[in-house]
Amino acid sequence: MAILNILEFPDPRLRTVAKPVSKVDATIKTLIKDMFDTMASANGIGLAASQVDVHLRIIVMDLGETDSRPRVFINPQIEVLDQDLSPYDEGCLSVPGFYETIDRPAHVMIRALDGDGNPFEEEARGLLAVCIQHEIDHLEGKLFVDYLSPFKRQRIRKKLEKLHKQNP
Repeated sequence: MAILNILEFPDPRLRTVAKPVSKVDATIKTLIKDMFDTMASANGIGLAASQVDVHLRIIVMDLGETDSRPRVFINPQIEVLDQDLSPYDEGCLSVPGFYETIDRPAHVMIRALDGDGNPFEEEARGLLAVCIQHEIDHLEGKLFVDYLSPFKRQRIRKKLEKLHKQNP
């Protein structure tokens, strides 16, 4: 399998809204395998196709200790089941080295296709609920830094731009 390049903030391609997958075929299945390999090599727990510059509505996830089964969400949608927000320290493979507390709904219903194109729905709480919302944001061209103050977001941008210049 291939290890794909993960786009990093402030790359403008991360702002592209992903298109729905019309058919789960061999190309999509290969992309999913490559995304899992890429996510694992970067020690991540979730990865949206947008992060590897493929603007299709695909998410892979492996939450590790809390739930060690690899998950695939194609064309995911969520419905908030409880408006109460929970704070969670989020990090992102596209914003390496930074973690910030983000408030998100703690209880959602996920509707998606699995890696074979079969529809499913699942109620999610805790880390799964946070992670699916974070990754769906990627599919919408949004990053967790967008939830931060302009000052914090700019500080992170400048640090990452400096790193990118040092290590092109």
